[in-house]
Amino acid sequence: MGHMDHFSAGWVTPVLSYVMACVGSALGLRCTVRALDAAGASKRNWLLLASFAIGSGIWTMHFVAMMGFGVEGTPIRYDVPLTVLSLVMSIAVVSAGVFTAGYGRSRVTSVLLGGLGTGLGVSAMHYTGMAALNLHGTVDYDPLLVVASIVIAVVAATAALTLTLIVRGPVLTVVAALVMGLAVSTMHYTAMFAVHVSLAPSSAELPGATPTAFLFPLAVVLGSFLFLASAYVALSPTGRRAESVATELLREVELSTATPTEPVTASATVSATAGVV
Repeated sequence: MGHMDHFSAGWVTPVLSYVMACVGSALGLRCTVRALDAAGASKRNWLLLASFAIGSGIWTMHFVAMMGFGVEGTPIRYDVPLTVLSLVMSIAVVSAGVFTAGYGRSRVTSVLLGGLGTGLGVSAMHYTGMAALNLHGTVDYDPLLVVASIVIAVVAATAALTLTLIVRGPVLTVVAALVMGLAVSTMHYTAMFAVHVSLAPSSAELPGATPTAFLFPLAVVLGSFLFLASAYVALSPTGRRAESVATELLREVELSTATPTEPVTASATVSATAGVV
């Protein structure tokens, strides 16, 4: 059994990876709020930017954290095509979830389906990225921790989509982004603690690229994009539909949880909505 070190570079990689997850989440939240106040091509473009921000933020978090991952007794290399595929997969599945939430007629159903799909996709991104790992040995997983990581990913994705519909103001966005960054980081390290490496010592050259030769430059490029895009969004006009969307979401939850013996009347719904506003 190979001894694994998840923090071989100290606390720099977990802290930086957490920051990247928070930046991607914050940018995605604000872009989706802008989309809710837009229509046509503008709405689509905001949702695309939100998808790219959240997807690339999650991917960057994963591989920045992986730069601190080491196994005693073997070098580590990364399969470039599989690593790029994991990035494309991350953006694609997040895009599906964000567009489902942005265009869905039923907010509750859209959030639940979008959260499930996005969470499963994020998990697929993580384990595809792990499949790109080349070392002298084999990698196995603890099934229970794998399931736990997937559950965390689904819950985190559902929470993220919910927050995109109800969060208003920069302060609440920062708080939501910090929470989402923590959830994404928790999912990553839960999945990493599921890993077991069985070494097979060899002097053969491993295929693939080193983390510093491939992952670091790509992470820097994506990180720079996230920070520049965040500055652009922060300086752009704010949307004003978040409050009405929050009211609509709460009303749908109230209607969906009503029992047949206690129907929600129109007057009750109006009163409840007035109380929220």
